[in-house]
Amino acid sequence: MTGSLFDDNKGPGPSDPPHDAPLADRMRPQNLDDIVGQSHLLDPGKPLRTAIERDQVPSMILWGPPGVGKTTLAQVIARMTKADFIPFSAVLSGIKEIKEVMAVAEKTRRLGRRTILFVDEIHRFNKAQQDAFLPHVERGNVVLIGATTENPSFEVISALLSRSRVFVLRALTDADIVGLLKRAVEREQFLNVASVDDEALKAVASVANGDARTALNILELAVQGTGKGLPVTKQTIEQAAQRQLLYDKGGEEHFNIISALHKSIRNSDADAAIYWLARMLEAGEDPMYVARRLVRFASEDIGLADPRALRVALDARDAFNFLGLPEGKLALAQCVVYLAAAPKSNSVYTAYSAVVQDVENTRAEPVPLHIRNAPTRLMKNLGYGKGYQYAHDTEEKVADMDCLPDSLKGRRYFQPQEIGEEAEVKRRLEETAAKKKTSKKKQPRSGGTP
Repeated sequence: MTGSLFDDNKGPGPSDPPHDAPLADRMRPQNLDDIVGQSHLLDPGKPLRTAIERDQVPSMILWGPPGVGKTTLAQVIARMTKADFIPFSAVLSGIKEIKEVMAVAEKTRRLGRRTILFVDEIHRFNKAQQDAFLPHVERGNVVLIGATTENPSFEVISALLSRSRVFVLRALTDADIVGLLKRAVEREQFLNVASVDDEALKAVASVANGDARTALNILELAVQGTGKGLPVTKQTIEQAAQRQLLYDKGGEEHFNIISALHKSIRNSDADAAIYWLARMLEAGEDPMYVARRLVRFASEDIGLADPRALRVALDARDAFNFLGLPEGKLALAQCVVYLAAAPKSNSVYTAYSAVVQDVENTRAEPVPLHIRNAPTRLMKNLGYGKGYQYAHDTEEKVADMDCLPDSLKGRRYFQPQEIGEEAEVKRRLEETAAKKKTSKKKQPRSGGTP
């Protein structure tokens, strides 16, 4: 076995990074209080923090997006519990390396020291490789800490999952990122720049998208590209990030532009709509965020005036998933033009809003007995299904029967308009209402519905 897995990590806890290590490594927190964005796990009194402080750390899976502190947390746990720390990469290692690591961990345990085995990207291990951890976790030779960006329910075998606790780490907010960057600027005085203004830090946070490592890497590159004694500005950050920051994905401009897109489509202005779409996509906005907004628009502002609009929006989403960037942008553009040209109706939106008002402001009435199922004799004896009228047994295929609670009888939530295909929906509903009044019922069927 080569010594590369262990040479840098002999003795308790992980080793400190060298002075010339990347900024992200030099800024890695050394204690729980320095870890940002995970207060739901690490605030005083939280179960994970309590377990660490009491030196009762279980095997665990840390699940969260990139750059939120999974590796850092594992290192801090090893440092606080004075355990040997062995980092293990699922990308570079296989069964042979697992057995070698476990042999060392078992020997270390006999010497009275514990080993924390940190497995990065544990989801990349296949079933056989994950199985190899089980006996050593069960015997307590190692405390396994696995890190993954994927849902462990699908990527980690159930046997290993049942022997571990899953802790979900959250994406860092822009405020978290800005705080980290300010700490780095204050601590790294040797960077030799005059200053790093707040706009620059906010720009870094916008690009980093919740990833602390990315943010620190961009800041370091920007500083390295700034002349001695000069300030780091938003423009410097744009160059370091290798793309223009046309708007702040987490700030006001983000919401201004999505609002402009939505209102341009609502106003049937295809040219403006495709312009705002391009502004978002070319600025690096997540295309799936845009696709979700278009799907919402299809129901909120078009609805039954053109039922095909929802299908067009969903197809655009699927097309983008299939094509990716940059080709998938055209599928979203096609969708935007279609939605802008479609007839508009908010009848479904206003109907649902009216229902929500009643749901929130009236009693939660029980379901009327006549439209309840009665699968048991007791339920039939209690009147479930009594008086139910089977629509197919009527001449008009519509029963004259109330289906709302008594307190809401006669309420009309959906008010269709004479727009596009919704006009036909309106005609059908009016026809149905008329049939209810003249319906000639056959012998009503009671009991459960077919």
